[in-house]
Amino acid sequence: MLYCRSIDWFNGDIMKAVVLCGGEGTRLRPYTYTVPKPMLWLGGRHILEYAVEHLRKSGITDIILSVGYLKEQIMDHFGDGSKFGVNIEYFVEDEALFTAGAIYPHKSKLKDERFLVFMGDHVTNINIDKFLKTHEKTGAIATIAVRKKKVSLEYGMIEANEKSKIVKSFQEKPVMNYLINTGMYVFEPKALDYIKPKEDFAKDIFPRMLEAKEKLGVYKFSREYWIDIGRVKDYERMRELFSVIDLARDLSPPLDMYEE
Repeated sequence: MLYCRSIDWFNGDIMKAVVLCGGEGTRLRPYTYTVPKPMLWLGGRHILEYAVEHLRKSGITDIILSVGYLKEQIMDHFGDGSKFGVNIEYFVEDEALFTAGAIYPHKSKLKDERFLVFMGDHVTNINIDKFLKTHEKTGAIATIAVRKKKVSLEYGMIEANEKSKIVKSFQEKPVMNYLINTGMYVFEPKALDYIKPKEDFAKDIFPRMLEAKEKLGVYKFSREYWIDIGRVKDYERMRELFSVIDLARDLSPPLDMYEE
């Protein structure tokens, strides 16, 4: 796993990370009827613990958790963050505010420095140091972490001339390559000017920035892992995988077992 602590080029500022944890996780029901999605178990730990630990090991220890649905479970478990080696404060959502809207009431706490936004239901070991340095180089108002994804179409794709009705090209079940948004962002303080109540970064904020001719950057990563636990089958598959990994670790002999 890749963990980096090189953030000394931030002019001495302590960088904050906002982790969004307020959603109801409706696609993961029945698991989320009584447990918020970030608190579901993976390999003997809560999903959110992986995000908090990765931020800490990357040198980011000032963390804001934006909580809403069943928020008490998250707040009771993480507290002020001291037992996890970080400082945690909370943005509390009393109603659904969406990804950017969750930040809107608290913009004053983020106005003085560059900040990160992560999702509380993702597991990743993205190289945060490289992510931040890429953002620095682009001079963008925001940088989006993206991954390449191949999508195989189920049917042949035809392009035809509308007037002549003649086929111009034909591809049988083509494979399309896309860059997908992973929901991890770096923002400059100026980005806060584009955030309005109850809005979403992807649907509202980024299009508004582009319309205003602002520069958006991308950080493309492939070697690190990124897991979006958004559906029941995704969660059940990853829970089984993490259990196998934990079992293998428990059954591994100590390194000096076979030493003479």
